[in-house]
Amino acid sequence: MCPLCALSDDSRKMMDLFLDSRGNLKEVQRQLGLSYPTIRTKMEEAFRELLGKGPEQDPSEVLERLDRGEIDVTTARRLLAGD
Repeated sequence: MCPLCALSDDSRKMMDLFLDSRGNLKEVQRQLGLSYPTIRTKMEEAFRELLGKGPEQDPSEVLERLDRGEIDVTTARRLLAGD
């Protein structure tokens, strides 16, 4: 299986948008209508997942990001589980 195919739906969507926009995060931001810091965080998560690395944040930070709406429940669970 290809590495991109193994990504979660959210990460795969982010990677697809990233590649379609030729690596331009501002374009990804425009397409999704989200803030630049949110897009950057989502891309960092997608790249960490692609590389098989666990989360950089501690659990309280993950929960704060969930509360602010920067990540969804599925992503928060994955980050807290270290997947």
